Amino acid sequence: MKVGIIGTGYVGLPTGVGLAELGNQVTCIDREPSKIEALQAGKITLYEDGLEELFHKNVKAGRIKFTTSMKEGVSSADLVIIAVGTPPHPVTKEADMKYIHAAATELAEHLQGYTVVATKSTVPVGTGDDVEALISKKNPFADFDVVSLPEFLREGFAVHDFFHPDRIVVGANTEKAKAVIKELYKPFEGKTNMLFVKRRSSETIKYASNAFLAIKIHYINEMANFCEKSGADISEVAQGMGLDTRIGNRFLNPGPGYGGSCFPKDTMAMAYMARQNEVEMSLITAAIKGNAERKKQMAGRILDKVKDVKNPKIAVLGLAFKDGTDDCRESPAMDIVGELLLQGADITAYDPKAMGTACGLLGNKISYADDMYACLKDADVLAILTEWNEFKALDLVQAAHLMRHKQIVDCRNLINAEQAAANGFDYQGIGK
Repeated sequence: MKVGIIGTGYVGLPTGVGLAELGNQVTCIDREPSKIEALQAGKITLYEDGLEELFHKNVKAGRIKFTTSMKEGVSSADLVIIAVGTPPHPVTKEADMKYIHAAATELAEHLQGYTVVATKSTVPVGTGDDVEALISKKNPFADFDVVSLPEFLREGFAVHDFFHPDRIVVGANTEKAKAVIKELYKPFEGKTNMLFVKRRSSETIKYASNAFLAIKIHYINEMANFCEKSGADISEVAQGMGLDTRIGNRFLNPGPGYGGSCFPKDTMAMAYMARQNEVEMSLITAAIKGNAERKKQMAGRILDKVKDVKNPKIAVLGLAFKDGTDDCRESPAMDIVGELLLQGADITAYDPKAMGTACGLLGNKISYADDMYACLKDADVLAILTEWNEFKALDLVQAAHLMRHKQIVDCRNLINAEQAAANGFDYQGIGK
């Protein structure tokens, strides 16, 4: 199948590479010449575990190419996937649809023959209707259908999730469009759940799923606060909860709050849509408010450790919003760093993959270390903010020799508390 993908970000590029690996002819389109030039030169523009190898394999095989030309990517396509950003509006926090609308309007004039146009970006309910109307207005003679094809790829695990989806949701209002999507996902037939629903239901499923997971994270963080006061251990509590199949053990890891490109914007967009439809969604509203407070609480814990230290130096391990990615969008780590900077903190940070991204956002407001041990030199407190596996292997003996004051605020519960204490550290985890 010939597939055009509009957008080469954290959704578009892994999807394009994955579809190419399945044997499709894929053309990725992006308006940013620098991105396309890099991809054409064989340089991958984002980090995802396992993506680079598949990228080079399929470029070499000629199954994927990159262009700034909408005509080149759309005119011969059987399927066009819109995977552009829907960032929150700065005032209302609703999903900003300007990139979706621009893509739909531009692609319309290049459609030739029957084409399915799929929105893979997370979009408000009713977007499929809007895209359909925009294309029809621009090209009244176009033969096409619009479907909702929400993505459920976890950043850091996007390649794995593409090839091992727990479900494929398709919002299609015609049998002809359904047939095209069935053909696209034929390699997964019998291997996963494929759900065909109305287009508006599909658009809602993505928001409903992300909002629920954000609420679950907020809940376990509040329960961690309770455990700290009551003497319980959140790790044991979460384990006991997770054994209940009605609850499940995923998203029960307490931490500094949820972040990334999905949960923050999707909860705010869902809350906005609820207000527009005059529906009360108190759980989502509480999660949004609680998550913002959570990051301030974590910053406060770090600052409390150095309140009596003159000109304290804070070592930060982790800047990406989670492990396995270089994405710093809405990263709790970055928000916490921001709170610390407001208090005049002197910060040195290290992240295995996100240093370049973070530097682009923070500039010279903080210092950047080459590795986690260089980050610890002369530090008065260590704050662990992202759950990278290599941080679990921190040599506490070496860390103790490097730091000026032996204090750790572990916002991800990566370090063994007993071992930290045995090496003379004042250790504070989450929910302990």
